[in-house]
Amino acid sequence: MPDVYTATGRRKESVARVRIMAPGTGKQLVNGRPLDAYFGRRNLVIQVRQPLEYVDVMDSIDVEATVEGGGIAGQAGAVRLGIARALLHKDEELKKLLRSTGCLTRDPRMKERKKYGQPGARKRFQFSKR
Repeated sequence: MPDVYTATGRRKESVARVRIMAPGTGKQLVNGRPLDAYFGRRNLVIQVRQPLEYVDVMDSIDVEATVEGGGIAGQAGAVRLGIARALLHKDEELKKLLRSTGCLTRDPRMKERKKYGQPGARKRFQFSKR
């Protein structure tokens, strides 16, 4: 019976609930679909797998993630953070490695709010002198 560790990752408007099972076969599912099929873009797949590669447990841990909200890039960042936090629950000694590679840092960048009197966050209506 494998040990199960859970964690939550967030990025922009996305929230990911991640479960890792150890020992496992290296299976990685996001919303019931394989990681490659769900994210599609190669750079997003690489980003999600980073914590597993840094810790060198790619083939010995199964990952199941449920992610909702936001866009595909935000979801990839949320899953990455969730995997790193779940690995930390599994082994506390990985904290220094994961912290130094930036996997445990929650990306604080959010969408800037729209301001009144203008069409967007920064864009202004056209100025007319006369």
